[in-house]
Amino acid sequence: MKKYLLLVFFFAFSKIATAQFTVSADKHYILKGGKPFFWLGDTAWELFHRLDREEANRYLKHRSEQGFTVIQAVVLAEMDGLHTPNAYGEKPLIDDDPEKPNEKYFEHVDYIIDKANEYGMNIALLPTWGDKVFKDKWGKGPEIFTEKNAATYAAWLAKRYKNKTNIIWVLGGDRQPRGEADIAIWRAMGRAIMKITGGKALITYHCQPNQLGSAQWFRGEDWFSFNMFQNGHCRDTPVYDKIFASYNALPLKPVLDAEPIYEDHPVCFNVNDLGTSSAYDVRKYAYLDLFSGAFGHTYGCHDIWQMYSPKYEPLNGPHMFWYDALDLPGAKQMSIVRKLMESHPLLDRVPDQSIIRENNNGPADRIQATRGTDYLFVYTAAGKPFTVIARKIKGDKLNAYWLDPRNGKIKELPQVSNLQNNTFTPPSAGYGQDWVLVLDDAARQYKKL
Repeated sequence: MKKYLLLVFFFAFSKIATAQFTVSADKHYILKGGKPFFWLGDTAWELFHRLDREEANRYLKHRSEQGFTVIQAVVLAEMDGLHTPNAYGEKPLIDDDPEKPNEKYFEHVDYIIDKANEYGMNIALLPTWGDKVFKDKWGKGPEIFTEKNAATYAAWLAKRYKNKTNIIWVLGGDRQPRGEADIAIWRAMGRAIMKITGGKALITYHCQPNQLGSAQWFRGEDWFSFNMFQNGHCRDTPVYDKIFASYNALPLKPVLDAEPIYEDHPVCFNVNDLGTSSAYDVRKYAYLDLFSGAFGHTYGCHDIWQMYSPKYEPLNGPHMFWYDALDLPGAKQMSIVRKLMESHPLLDRVPDQSIIRENNNGPADRIQATRGTDYLFVYTAAGKPFTVIARKIKGDKLNAYWLDPRNGKIKELPQVSNLQNNTFTPPSAGYGQDWVLVLDDAARQYKKL
């Protein structure tokens, strides 16, 4: 009996240990262990660099309880990550040499990656912030990477973490490649990681705002797994158009917005004229991005990405310390986003604006639609009414309800016929009065949130 239990434990553990991230057969979604994976990310760029283990545990536990599945963090951090030591007095490299990593620094990185795994979360791991390749007009740098040492450093990291099942690799770090020399450095990293992991790594690139996302430079690379956008930190940018274009671009790749407007951030970096971003700003991007074809979404908070605390100088006017910002309204509302997306078959979903008649509004009052075979979601950013076109999904009779994205509550609606067009008027309208309509085949009896 004891031997039998040991065998059961061994096979169960083996199944967990070999769970890999892969791209779905239709090239639009991410799987983990062959099952649909919803990316609900948080930008914790300075996590490895600024938090000690007790603080990191507090942060990860809290985000896990809120339903986050991915934490985006940087090994060679932005905030003077080479020369300002971590919480234990360790710097990541010896003599700023990528070929001479400091083992003690990486023991702390190991701890956080493993702790995230304990909480069921994954790390979108950036080997370096982009200023170590191209300092540009901001960032401490220094520029330390060449094609050769980039490959050596990436290979070392990949060997260290190749057996970790909660790693997704993110190159770049808020930089556009200036030309072929920069591209060659990132390519060397990507190829080194792919080689060491036997082609099993999931790798992308984090760039600045642009039209095509990271696919502009890397779509054709054999190591490039999915496309990543940054929309910057302005209100009402039509990123949904970019997401949809990327969703359809060849060769097909999954796509998401990995740095939308942060909560509690100076809008367009101009707090005097435009104020500070709100929960409405951040959740609106989530629904518009997802309904236009993104496979997941990343939330961000201005106070948290930099892990602002009494120990550090503030950058661009954070309003509170990171631990006080964990329960800002936008962060808590992300769990509603995840519950909605996972409430119906995830891999069945496609963006489809032909569902609705009012399908070309601008960002401020945008109405965005997505559907599966037998269900559809419509997001109305300012509570404007809209008409759903008949027979876009299966089912003669459709169950219907409104989802309030502020609190997750639902408002039941009478069943409607799918044999005719139906017009829906949200419970409220105006700035900040966004709603999601859910329609699904009554015969399926999907559970409501």
